[in-house]
Amino acid sequence: MRPTDRARCAASLALTLLLAACATQAPDTVSAAPGAPGFWWGLWHGFIFPWAWIGSLFSSDIAVYAVPNRGGWYDFGFFLGVTVLGGGSFFGSRRKAE
Repeated sequence: MRPTDRARCAASLALTLLLAACATQAPDTVSAAPGAPGFWWGLWHGFIFPWAWIGSLFSSDIAVYAVPNRGGWYDFGFFLGVTVLGGGSFFGSRRKAE
């Protein structure tokens, strides 16, 4: 990798981190109530995301993301459910036949 490519990559990474540091959730979407979805519900909702998305195209009663939820832990569970349980990392890890 050339030095200019490294500098561009570092600048892009720094800009991405700077923008990500500004991200917040709206206060009315986060709830500390006992019944609010947390990590485990986020994991489940991430896992069923493809089917929930298809269902949401046909019914307004189906949503792919629970609002309000407990915030970061729900988001983390949702992310894990979509990427790990949903097959995101499985398809990228397959070796190609030589």
